[in-house]
Amino acid sequence: MKRFEFAHAAIEPGALAAPLATGAAGGFAAFEGRVRNHNEGQAVTGLEYEAFEELALAQGERIVLDALQRHGALHARCVHRLGSLAVGDVAVWVGVAAAHRGAAFAACREIIDEIKHRLPIWKKEHYASGASGWVNCERCATHAVAAPAAPQFDYSRQTALPEIGASGQQRLAQASVVVIGAGGLGCAVLAGLAGAGIGTIGIVDHDVVDASNLHRQPLFTMADVGRPKVEVAAARLAAYNPSIRLLPRALRLDSGNAIDLIREFDVVVDCSDNFATKFLVNDAAMQAARPAVLASVYQYEGQLQVVRPDTAGSCLRCQWPDATRDGLVGNCRQSGVLGPVPAILGGLQAMEVLKLLLDLPGQLRNELLLIDLLDHGQRRLQAPRDPLCAGNCRHVAMPRHPGAAQDLDVELSLAAAAREGFRIIDIREPYECAAAPLPLAGQQALPMGRLLDGDLQLKPGLRYLLVCAHGVRSRAVAELLRSQGRDNVWSLRGGLAAGRD
Repeated sequence: MKRFEFAHAAIEPGALAAPLATGAAGGFAAFEGRVRNHNEGQAVTGLEYEAFEELALAQGERIVLDALQRHGALHARCVHRLGSLAVGDVAVWVGVAAAHRGAAFAACREIIDEIKHRLPIWKKEHYASGASGWVNCERCATHAVAAPAAPQFDYSRQTALPEIGASGQQRLAQASVVVIGAGGLGCAVLAGLAGAGIGTIGIVDHDVVDASNLHRQPLFTMADVGRPKVEVAAARLAAYNPSIRLLPRALRLDSGNAIDLIREFDVVVDCSDNFATKFLVNDAAMQAARPAVLASVYQYEGQLQVVRPDTAGSCLRCQWPDATRDGLVGNCRQSGVLGPVPAILGGLQAMEVLKLLLDLPGQLRNELLLIDLLDHGQRRLQAPRDPLCAGNCRHVAMPRHPGAAQDLDVELSLAAAAREGFRIIDIREPYECAAAPLPLAGQQALPMGRLLDGDLQLKPGLRYLLVCAHGVRSRAVAELLRSQGRDNVWSLRGGLAAGRD
């Protein structure tokens, strides 16, 4: 028995309630929302219901399950009508069986309230006057007092701009954009594009919502923790602007799917938090002949770049032929981030997308925009096309997933590593070392930046073990040094936490 489903024919409450009966249920509560014959003084002749079914079914199932668990109920079911309904027809039915009536009443009320407020379901009322109007599910006929029909999404302030107008708005409605990553950058980009009326928006992310995301990812709430980001983001955006088409893809972008996926859209926006994905998006966009809008954030700073698959445009590899190793620069989890920083950079990414689609002036071309939000500094650096990359920008070979370097990671405690003769090098920043010093005498502290500048002289015949907080930075630095021919460097797997006795 499904907990939540849609019905395209008449709902029969008795038939739905019967399977919920059980000897353990001392209380049963049911709710029926029916079509009224009036709304705000107008005579209603019928309704039509539509829904974003794929998202609504998954989210509806979760709403019912959450209510069951929260109130300790035994069984629950919700059915919502779609299609055309007449006056008196049941539009939505909820039934809950519980050991006690209080739990049944509470769970039933929570389910109908959450269904009405969270699911992408809309109704259209038909009036005796011949008029009709769409009403969001939050204002459906089950309310004690119905609100007037909701207006259509209004772009008038946008179309008032002489560079846009009705024709520009139509161009946006016909455009398609895919956003890679639904984090801090992605939430800002998605909100900006949805509000602008981009006709089709793809959302690609394999992750679920975590409580640590919320301060900079306002599409999500505490109630969404543990849920797939693409599912939640698509539902929020569908409720925000019902006129757009959303294509959520809960997957990890890789060299096997990137080109085909990006080729489905007019523009790709990289909102990922790691270098491997950024270079993957760059390479796939060049091969798919699609412009890419890239951004990254580090603490209070950010950078923005637009790469274009034309004969004069530069790509990411024109400046960095080899993909930067993840770990050499900390991500938000490792280095921290203030919420408005990715919001501002994401807003700028959305602006560059709109400038591309509307052919507005001031577009970034072969440039890198650097922003420091502490002192509001901005710099536009030239990022010209590399002549050596000129013939390959659109035909660059897709990178293969790198395998683990042979014998690179060491899984020992720090004390055991020292006993085996490793020279321990703590590459954390000074403030990290002061807060959590290594529990070992004789180690050397050398911050990653100084080590990369050549301050560490690696002596032949000695073995060096790099240590950081979680093993990410030490692994990246060890890989870099190995690529330079220094084969007497290792990384402590898992970092300091794993290396303590």
